[in-house]
Amino acid sequence: MRLSTVILPIYRWAEGQKIWRRAEDLGFHAAYTYDHLSWRSFRDEPWFGAIPTLTAAAAVTHRMRLGTLVTSPNFRHPVTLAKELITLDDVSDGRITLGIGAGGNGFDATTLRGSGEEPWTPRERADHFEEFVPLLDKLLREPSVTHEGRLYSASEARNIPGCVQRPRLPFAVAATGPRGLKLAARYGQAWVTTGDPKLYESGTAEQSVAAIGGQISRLGAACEDAGRDVAELDKILLTGFTPGSPLESFDAFVDFAGKHDELGFTEIVVHWPVAESVFDIDTKVFERIATEAAAQFD
Repeated sequence: MRLSTVILPIYRWAEGQKIWRRAEDLGFHAAYTYDHLSWRSFRDEPWFGAIPTLTAAAAVTHRMRLGTLVTSPNFRHPVTLAKELITLDDVSDGRITLGIGAGGNGFDATTLRGSGEEPWTPRERADHFEEFVPLLDKLLREPSVTHEGRLYSASEARNIPGCVQRPRLPFAVAATGPRGLKLAARYGQAWVTTGDPKLYESGTAEQSVAAIGGQISRLGAACEDAGRDVAELDKILLTGFTPGSPLESFDAFVDFAGKHDELGFTEIVVHWPVAESVFDIDTKVFERIATEAAAQFD
């Protein structure tokens, strides 16, 4: 099992570059960042763009993979996103993974809407995601793309020379519903979950493990329908949204990771500590997890 981290894009680069370098020094497999315009309790705090942040991070790291966790159609268009990703993949020398999901109904869902407009419904988000992912896949694979869809269009969109990673950079598709799982099975090199949100506040750790096991079973069924072996997909768990406190101690994390390792997860992602926030954890515990926990599952 691999261990990775999420570094929120909240730091001026004079400080931020030290954190990204430190993440590589600690041995994390990958460092991701959120691709939002703002996020929850950080809405009125510093928050920088994901793609520029990752570009800067690519220039100060050398081994560690980098990526978004996750990008969504809420404020992205496949044509412009593809151009940015090809550039980022080039700057990083092929170290980029695109985490991608349907998005939620938070601040991103209304920032680009007119006054009084409602955010997309869950069905509308799924509709956009269902067209967004195949078009982005094509844009990253082919030098010229024309597409006339119900929600997105592209007219001779050029993406030369394409990705460093061939045939394109990997997609880590965040999904739990049937339409999203179908996209993960067809287009994903990895699948991402945060667990079952209904259990976060009132569920138990045991219920969460069972619910995530059900998600993996449904992913397997979607892969079978797509004629694909579910074992081909990496399985990524983003922590911080399941019951319990797996980062309160090293032993608690090893126990948590062990249960999810048994479910078949290949990567667990922990948030870089942020003081006085929901991600405020002991730095010494965090660094011990980063440097020692993966060895428990070799």
